[in-house]
Amino acid sequence: MKKTLIAAAVTTLSVSFATQAQARDYIAVVGSSTVFPFSTAVAENFGRKGTFKTPKIESTGTGGGIKLFCAGVGVDNPDIANASRRMKASEFEQCAERGVKDIVEVKIGFDGIAIASSKKAKAMDLSLKDLFLALAKDVPNPDGSPTLVANPYKTWKDVNPALPDARIEVLGPPPTSGTRDAFAELAMEGGCKQIDFIKAMEKEDKKKFQAVCMGVREDGAYIEAGENDNLIVQKLQANPKAVGIFGFSFLEQNQDKVQGAKINGVAPTFETISDGNYPVSRSLYVYVKKAHVGTIPGIPEFVTEFTGDAAWGPEGYLADKGLIPLPDQERKEVAKSARAMTPMTKP
Repeated sequence: MKKTLIAAAVTTLSVSFATQAQARDYIAVVGSSTVFPFSTAVAENFGRKGTFKTPKIESTGTGGGIKLFCAGVGVDNPDIANASRRMKASEFEQCAERGVKDIVEVKIGFDGIAIASSKKAKAMDLSLKDLFLALAKDVPNPDGSPTLVANPYKTWKDVNPALPDARIEVLGPPPTSGTRDAFAELAMEGGCKQIDFIKAMEKEDKKKFQAVCMGVREDGAYIEAGENDNLIVQKLQANPKAVGIFGFSFLEQNQDKVQGAKINGVAPTFETISDGNYPVSRSLYVYVKKAHVGTIPGIPEFVTEFTGDAAWGPEGYLADKGLIPLPDQERKEVAKSARAMTPMTKP
């Protein structure tokens, strides 16, 4: 009798999920605003083939998207999360706690983080140290002592005499954004390490080091402009004195309106990001919920479309949108693993 009840319960759950799935016959994707245009392009090509419905892509930011993805298994939860950074160990654990255990990680390519301004403004040449000093909450005391003070710098010229005498006004993503995480790690921490007494903190007190290096000022110099990178582009057009932070793909798509600053003397281009010379570049990812395969139609086929050379290859349609492809061998290995739906291990 007990076995019969258990079997009936399992059958009921299976039928319930299957019934719900019939109400959602399309793939639901959430996450990074940077990956959004790439996923959208793949979804449109996938839908045009007519076998499956066009996936629904939502731009929620990397952190917000992974949170939704990890909320659980079932039709009410998304099937795929886009991310402009790798999933954190803490996020992987949160997924597991909510029953999302078989996650397929697909590294889709590279992207640079552009520090951009209106084409009406003079192009800037910034160092990582300049960026840290301009945007950090606390900076080294200008008197030269190895102490920290609240950021006193009002203009770019205050930071570096070679820079314009213009007020520091930077439009950037909020803390939930993968672009913000990557910028903090690559640009802010990269600049922070140029200062000897702060660099020494990394060994002495790593938590303090990270707090100092990644703490962004809150006095109005850095303005959280939301998850929509297109809005930042529009605001730069309206205010030529402002600077914006967003993915290279948006710079590529808006070359007639905005320009990227050189960082450490290197301009953000397809080539400099691909070869690693541009210092503010990162990997992009897609995370697939394996438990939904076979229930939500088209997930393996969508992954196959995404990992085909016609999409993510050097001559693919995603390269036209600004995606920097993986090297050939890595692309083959990632495609093989993704199409086999091989679950990732804890990051």
